[in-house]
Parts: sequence; C-alpha cells; structure tokens
Amino acid sequence: MSGLRGSFTQSMDTKGRMSFPAKLRETIGEKFVITRGLGGCLFAYSLEVFERKEAAIQSVPMSKGLTMQRFFLSWACEVEADKQGRILVPQNLREFAKLNKEIIVTGVADRVEIWDKALWDEFNNNISEEDIMLQMEGLDI
Repeated sequence: MSGLRGSFTQSMDTKGRMSFPAKLRETIGEKFVITRGLGGCLFAYSLEVFERKEAAIQSVPMSKGLTMQRFFLSWACEVEADKQGRILVPQNLREFAKLNKEIIVTGVADRVEIWDKALWDEFNNNISEEDIMLQMEGLDI
C-alpha cells in the first residue's frame, strides 16, 4: 500500500455520517477499520494493515500488552463507505474523539487520522519548529 497523505476538511451529520475523502479511499479501500487513536483522534487502517497491527499487538504478552490490546482492539470497528463515499462513525468513537460537525481527515503514512477540527487546530498550534527539528535529526530531510 502506498503512503496515505494529505488533509481534508469534512462535515459530520447528526447521525454520525461523514464523507471519507475519495483520494484516501483509493488507497485504504472502501471497507476499513477505525479505532481509538492517540492524541484525541481516531485511527483508520486498511483491513490488511489493521490485521498486521492486530497480530503485532497480540504477540505482546498479556502481562505487558493488556492495556494496549484493550485500547486499540476492543474499540476497533469495520466500516464501509456507501455509494456517496460516506461512513458511519460509531457513537462511542465519536464521543472518544469529541467529533462534532467540522472534521479533519488526514493521511499519515499507513493510517488515516480523523480529528475534530478544533482539536486538530489546537494540536497544530502547539507544535514548535524546535520539536520538529529534533525529531528530524538523523533523517535525510
């Protein structure tokens, strides 16, 4: 699977349906898995990538990985885009990510992140160039 990239502003209706960008669906597929993410967003993975992540998480002994298993796997939900390219985000995941009407959908390498726009803006406003430079050390960028 080629890398997922780009950010898209979407809307969510009162039933929890949102358009999932066609550009990202081309890569992730019409059917994929969404689950809790880190930083207040949701993660979305293609079925293939999610199965690899699930196997990796399950390979960790329960004594060390139980919290991680519960965090990612117990919230995982398979979704499928309808003919209009919309998905239904389950209520429990909408509540976790505090999703309202304005949504940001962004491709991040092997996953898509789904953010409430206000939380996305807050996250981005707190990034410093110094942090990015430190993370880039040793990379040929």
